[in-house]
Amino acid sequence: MEDNGLRDLLDRLFLQGSLSKAIISNRKRKTEESPLKVTIKPFDQKGTTRFQFERHYQKKVTHENLDPEDAIELAEQLLLNDFKQGDFKTTDGEYQVLVSKKGAARIKEVSSKKHLVDLTHDRKKNYILQDGEPVDYLVHLGVMSPEGTVYKKKYDKFRQINRFLELVEDVADTLKDNGTIKIVDFGCGKSYLTFALYHYLSVIRGLDINIIGMDLKKDVIDFCNDTAEKLDYEKLKFICGDIADYVPGSDIDMVVTLHACDTATDIALVKAAQWGARVIMSVPCCQHELFSKIKNPELNGMLKHGIIKERLSSLVTDSIRGSILEILGYQVQILEFVDMEHTPKNIMIRAVRTHEAYRPETILEYKQLKSEWGLEKLFIESYMGDYFKVQGEERF
Repeated sequence: MEDNGLRDLLDRLFLQGSLSKAIISNRKRKTEESPLKVTIKPFDQKGTTRFQFERHYQKKVTHENLDPEDAIELAEQLLLNDFKQGDFKTTDGEYQVLVSKKGAARIKEVSSKKHLVDLTHDRKKNYILQDGEPVDYLVHLGVMSPEGTVYKKKYDKFRQINRFLELVEDVADTLKDNGTIKIVDFGCGKSYLTFALYHYLSVIRGLDINIIGMDLKKDVIDFCNDTAEKLDYEKLKFICGDIADYVPGSDIDMVVTLHACDTATDIALVKAAQWGARVIMSVPCCQHELFSKIKNPELNGMLKHGIIKERLSSLVTDSIRGSILEILGYQVQILEFVDMEHTPKNIMIRAVRTHEAYRPETILEYKQLKSEWGLEKLFIESYMGDYFKVQGEERF
């Protein structure tokens, strides 16, 4: 089906270079295979304008770059077949497309606000923290000069901090509440990201927050507390202690755990779920448990190679963790995260509590995942103990 009015609009926006950004949303069919939304942005590739389609699914984001003619065809197809709404920001105003059940498109101008077209294909321009704009904790920690210039040798760290904040920004609205937002950061280390989290939520977003950073090294904790005091970050405190022993004095809204080794990540995830944390952000480090446990006869040709088995074990471990969090009522995304220490451990598990726990389909998926890899009792299950049981019976 083709709608002439819609086609005329798309031809003008994509062929005449007036599109700044588009968001196609409100999907018609809510299935795992269909994206939640699609964003479209133009960019320059060797002097030619192309368009990037960014599809947002529940657990992943995909990208497709198209020439204008193909972009028009795809945008039209998405609107007429898959979605009910399109919002277009252009150089001469803002337009909204609403598609009826019968596939008829209604177009209206919702604002005369004009938008610039930025063809640079570089995320640097979208950074939450900008090079050239001084940020107190980055200056204090030696990432920036007092004038706000990022030191060349620290630019990777600056980029990584911004990547972390992008991932926080996506879930920040989940944390909004009438009371103080309580956050625990396990294994905070030198706390570049802990300070970044505090600054973003408290200073930039203006939220009432209280963050506790925890690490085993006393000298690191002393340094972080001294830094927080010098920066007047009054609701950011650091304590020396073990993840397994920590008992919060009240409910926790968000748990961050970055580079906790092996089963320490499991412990942190269990604690977060038991406390009812609304948001969990975890970047696992090394893992050892599954290396000796995974088996799949159909993949023996791969598993006989130690380095491949090690990497598969790591991926299966994080898949298991994500599946358990889904059982416990979380919507889980496993995302790419640029590691602060430049190691291959660059996966982030981001979980947001969205539904009731122990849905049958999540339990079934978990059982199937374990079966595929020949797995039986795991540490994370044992550590959770009665939290996995109802009236003395195993939930799965």
